[in-house]
Amino acid sequence: MMAQYLRIKREFPDTLVFYRMGDFYEVFFDDARLAHRLLDITLTTRGQSNGEPVVMAGVPVQALESYLAKLIKRGQAVAIAEQVGEVGAGKGPVERKVVRVVTPGTITDTELLAEREDTRLLAIAQTGPASAPLYGLAWLALASGQLGLSECSERELDAWLARLAPAEVLVSAEIDSQRRPAALRALAAPLTARPGWQFDSALGERKLREQLRVAHLSGFNAQDLSAAHAAAAALLSFAEHTQGRALSHVNSLTVERATDLLELPPATHRNLELIETLRGETAPTLLSLLDTCRTGMGSRLLRHWLTHPLRERTVARERHAAIAALLDARAAEPLREALRHVSDVQRITARTALRQVRPRELAGLRETLAHLPTLRGQVPNGAPLLADLHAALTPDASIAELLQRAVAEEPAVLLRDGGVIAAGFDADLDELRAIATNCDAFLLDLEARERERTGIANLRVQYNKVHGFYIEVTQGQVDKVPLDYRRRQTLKNAERYITPELKAFEDKALSAQERSLAREKWLYEQLLDALQPHLNALSELGRALASLDALAAFAERAATLDWCAPEFVNHPCLDIEQGRHPVVEARLAETGGGNFIANDCRLDSARRMVILTGPNMGGKSTFMRQVAVIALLAAIGSYVPAARARLGPLDAIHTRIGAADDLANAQSTFMLEMTEASAILHSASEHSLVLMDEIGRGTSTFDGLALAGAIGSHLHDRNKSFTLFATHYFELTEFPARHRHAVNMHVSAAESGDDIVFLHAIEAGPASRSYGVQVARLAGMPGSVLRQARNALDSLEAQQRAGQAQIDLFAGPDVSPEVEAAAPISIALTPVSTPQATAHAAVLDALADVEPDNLSPREALAALYRLKALAIAPAADPSTFTPSRP
Repeated sequence: MMAQYLRIKREFPDTLVFYRMGDFYEVFFDDARLAHRLLDITLTTRGQSNGEPVVMAGVPVQALESYLAKLIKRGQAVAIAEQVGEVGAGKGPVERKVVRVVTPGTITDTELLAEREDTRLLAIAQTGPASAPLYGLAWLALASGQLGLSECSERELDAWLARLAPAEVLVSAEIDSQRRPAALRALAAPLTARPGWQFDSALGERKLREQLRVAHLSGFNAQDLSAAHAAAAALLSFAEHTQGRALSHVNSLTVERATDLLELPPATHRNLELIETLRGETAPTLLSLLDTCRTGMGSRLLRHWLTHPLRERTVARERHAAIAALLDARAAEPLREALRHVSDVQRITARTALRQVRPRELAGLRETLAHLPTLRGQVPNGAPLLADLHAALTPDASIAELLQRAVAEEPAVLLRDGGVIAAGFDADLDELRAIATNCDAFLLDLEARERERTGIANLRVQYNKVHGFYIEVTQGQVDKVPLDYRRRQTLKNAERYITPELKAFEDKALSAQERSLAREKWLYEQLLDALQPHLNALSELGRALASLDALAAFAERAATLDWCAPEFVNHPCLDIEQGRHPVVEARLAETGGGNFIANDCRLDSARRMVILTGPNMGGKSTFMRQVAVIALLAAIGSYVPAARARLGPLDAIHTRIGAADDLANAQSTFMLEMTEASAILHSASEHSLVLMDEIGRGTSTFDGLALAGAIGSHLHDRNKSFTLFATHYFELTEFPARHRHAVNMHVSAAESGDDIVFLHAIEAGPASRSYGVQVARLAGMPGSVLRQARNALDSLEAQQRAGQAQIDLFAGPDVSPEVEAAAPISIALTPVSTPQATAHAAVLDALADVEPDNLSPREALAALYRLKALAIAPAADPSTFTPSRP
């Protein structure tokens, strides 16, 4: 047996091998030690190998999925070696072979998959010169059969990785880890090295043609993607290797080009909180707000739409028309209710193709097919997209008829438990089942006859899996046992016997059970064979159901949240009336935090940049993000949270928001800020939307101010992008005076004494001040710190009002204007002291220390005298002051 195990292990040297032995999967030697560390299972030893004990560990067959989940989460691949031979069929151990390999990117087990997101395997081929490499991408969601190709430059690679979010990445073993791009080195998903010869372009093209059953790839617009073909060669080879069979359910190909998609860099994914919050949570995010789908298929498709928005507006217009038709016919909710009864057809189809589908999944497919007429009746007319989806909901009726005849009404969870094939489907199976069904009647009859024959009133005829059938007699009645009874087992208080008649029946009954289960397994395999020709039709059905579910969710969101249909125009324009941030608005409604303040945003060819000022917490970042979110929602075909929205061409959404560092890659907060800003300046076009929030704050005041001015000028003059530029540098409010396509806007706030009220309304013109000290007070800053900061602020503002020459922030790089000598601005932390200021501060400090609720009347009077003494004699020591009686 160990020789057999070692032969298998040699074929999978870098994979944990689960070797089936009865009711356990065993692991040996270093695999056992690794499993012990990863799974916290007990190590044992048995026998010897080369003079050393054989170290081993095991997991129960029944609990395989739970242990696989732990291993996959840690990025560990597992090869499962099953018994494939017949027990006792020959000398030596039962034949075993690896039936499948489970890796993070190739899982298909329902228990291991996230219901509402795809698990993707990605292969990356690097071609071209080292100075300007080209990357071929091929990805596969094995559980749904979705295959895709693309090519990109190194600059675009991180955006593709963020968009695809692969669970596992295949790379060439010939490319040293240090030569891999930074985006790959920083990726959290495991990298699996494959032989370099597998990344072959000609091999990939041939495998793609064979997989898709076509003579040429031009029908998929994939004929010229040689780098992607190389990646596809490694991808398909690996997927076939892990599954141990052809991927018959992979029958379509999607080719995505960066020029066809709205560019969403990783920073945009993060800052707009599309899939995860900035803290890494899955809610509240834009996806969690949008996803009210009734099926996992719909949720996965909606996620894909959100991360793969198209620049071309045809598809988005079709979805808008479909949403309008659903809303006009009031069909969204009836359709969503009908979708409740739909199983995950995509994953059931994939598991059928891989012959891993479970009986209850086929029963779910049968119920879905039976429910299709009702579902079709809920799809309204009025939109071409809905008409196409309605037509796709009519698969071959023979599929439903076959499942109805073959699968039991309530099949067992696992095939090995029996009771999967419906009665009446197979005469031989029915006959074998009849023997088992009549078993109880025979045993009762035998028990009655033996009691009468022997005179033993408490004699019992029973069965268990270990000893089979037996007659049990208590020890006190053993002397009445007939001579034809043969002892089978002795217990403390009873003896168990077998008779020739019972033995003959046992052989017949147990043989019938074994033959019945074997017959069911054979019939189940025949059923899977019969379903193979229908995989394409089932795949089309799954895609149609997913699209209907996602569109119905869009319609429900539009109706529930009062969203409007956006309008697309061909000229440069971003015109939003009463726009709202959907996630923030929903959060306010959920927590009772008040109504969201809607705001307008108007950008066009004459007004391309907004310099946005105002207090912290006033809503600048929310306003900028809501503009980007509205533009993105429109691009994916959703309605938008606004009273009206008109959008011109858009090719990218770039964001530079927030303060963070990347210590793992040796990037400080300011370095990360400059890196992201640099990427925007190199990438943004006149059709891009750029959000810049507080650029330059990670360094000194003058450095930050100078950089902010230069970056703003570059975006205005060279990129010419639609830009929302939020800043606390009031010097930048002079920007529109020198740049004709820029305007000042501010977030309004009202001040009352030391208090501030945020109005969250976006108004024309620059803000009058930042209200930083007031915000610090709201944060609970100590009173003494606030007073010192306010005094320093008063001094600084006084110096500014005194009039000092300013440097021209917006002079071009080739202009060197003479700058008049200017007295430096003093940023003293302690203002010039005066007796009055000292007295004022001392009184306030003493007053801050008073706790009125904790004072006795005498202590309160003493405190009052102490405060008066401080006010009239600031130089006096208050600790020595003793009030005199009046």
